[in-house]
Amino acid sequence: MDDNSVLKIKTIREGSAEILTAEHVFYNPVQEFNRDLSICVLSTFSSLYQQEKKLTLQKNRKKADSPVEETELVTGQKCEKGLRILEALSATGLRSIRYANEVPGVKEIIANDLSKSAVASIEQNIKHNKLEHIVVPSFNDAMTLMYTSTHPDKQFTAIDLDPYGHPTRFLDGAVQSIANGGILLITATDMAVLAGNSAEACYVKYGSVPLKTKACHEMALRILLRCIETTATRYGRYMVPLLSISADFYIRVFVRIFTSQYECKKSSSKQSMVFQCTGCESFTLQPLGILKPNPSEQNPNQIKFSIPTGPFVSTRCSHCNHQHHMGGPIWTGPLYDVDFLNQLLKTVEMDSFKKLTTIRRIYGTLSVIREELHDVPLYYTLDRLCGTLKLEVVSMMKFRSALLHAGYRVSYSHACKTSIKTDAPVAVIWDILRCWARTHPVKKERFLEGVPLTTILAKESAVEYNLNDIHPDANPPSRKESLSRFPENPAAHWGPGTRATLMVNDNKMFKSTKNQNKRRKGQGSANHRQVSSESNERLESPIRKQSKTEEVNKPIDE
Repeated sequence: MDDNSVLKIKTIREGSAEILTAEHVFYNPVQEFNRDLSICVLSTFSSLYQQEKKLTLQKNRKKADSPVEETELVTGQKCEKGLRILEALSATGLRSIRYANEVPGVKEIIANDLSKSAVASIEQNIKHNKLEHIVVPSFNDAMTLMYTSTHPDKQFTAIDLDPYGHPTRFLDGAVQSIANGGILLITATDMAVLAGNSAEACYVKYGSVPLKTKACHEMALRILLRCIETTATRYGRYMVPLLSISADFYIRVFVRIFTSQYECKKSSSKQSMVFQCTGCESFTLQPLGILKPNPSEQNPNQIKFSIPTGPFVSTRCSHCNHQHHMGGPIWTGPLYDVDFLNQLLKTVEMDSFKKLTTIRRIYGTLSVIREELHDVPLYYTLDRLCGTLKLEVVSMMKFRSALLHAGYRVSYSHACKTSIKTDAPVAVIWDILRCWARTHPVKKERFLEGVPLTTILAKESAVEYNLNDIHPDANPPSRKESLSRFPENPAAHWGPGTRATLMVNDNKMFKSTKNQNKRRKGQGSANHRQVSSESNERLESPIRKQSKTEEVNKPIDE
């Protein structure tokens, strides 16, 4: 009998890798988009890293010295001057193997895991893919490994953290063991906590209080980025986000870590508290610090660090007279680097990356992100705004046109297909909807005492906004080109799975028995026991609700 059938080994092919995995080793096929995107980002970073390294050497050398030699970046070959990557939680080693095969300019990859069976699987897969010259298996605690690699000679150029749940327990070691200018690739899958379902748990894990808002996915990104920033500043280091993305059931951020005490002082000006109205849900940001120009003869660009005066809101909302909830602090700096994103899109368009399974989705998502207003935190959703006033929903193109005609900027957010991200004050948004309400009036019985719409619609619009003429820039390029912007869920049994017990069988994902009908266990009902028993026999996780398939060719009124 074949050994593989006895050991219940399953062969999985993804990208350029072929791995052999047992049922007890964690593998999540839904995360292929995550891995494909990470390969594109690391490939772009590898080229950028070599360019910066070359410029540094040229500055340090004298004119008489010989010119700096170009470093050849080849996939699958060891580059002595290339990236040193740590995958702290490797499981099957699939990600490390794909990095070795598909990312050019790699010196060494440490594939680490604390599970003996996982490390045995990593060793087997490294040999199976013939990558012993690049990938090194490691059986160690991730934090111990990073804490013993804080010396500059041992630091990593890139660290990938993709844990089950929150990554914050690994951040302290990561920001110390990453080289100056190195990149952290961090995933968080505890979206229920980050999206505001458990504010006290989020504060314990991330040090911020989330709000239940339609912009919860972007707020989740900003809570994670703020946590990374505050962890780094303790050691005189600061963070520069290259790319931040909300996808499927997780968020993923790619950030560079630099060392500078002066830049650390600017950190408070990039963090803000959030005040959200409990009635109309309009929000106001209050920064923790502000920067004021303080030029002198010696330094005309000198900056003074100040504390803002506040609060920025009164006890009652100026629009609907309701009280506020306070959340945060959150990161209010840019979510991505414009130059890096442009270079990343060029990388994605290369022929060598077109073979990636999720390349169409990657290109579409990055295109939407490039169109986002990177300097405007959070967003509103058009359906929620109209729902607050009990209005017929105005078309997206008309609403965007009204903002553009008024001289404001507007964009989508990649996290939500009905999002309105704009630099216009919220008062302008309500004025536009007041103009819409004139031709699409609200029923009289809707006007009740204490309801937000009663107070908001009682006021007249300060300006007459143009809701009829479609602005030329209202329809963004990504929508005109029918790119894959907001795709459907990637699998029928969609979700993060169960920690270290996820099994793979015929492309279906199952959870362990411990989570089946857990709320019904112990209730003593024979019917409940029977249902639980039947569920345990199937070992099948409940099917999550699938999102609607994206309509690629939409009419102009979305």
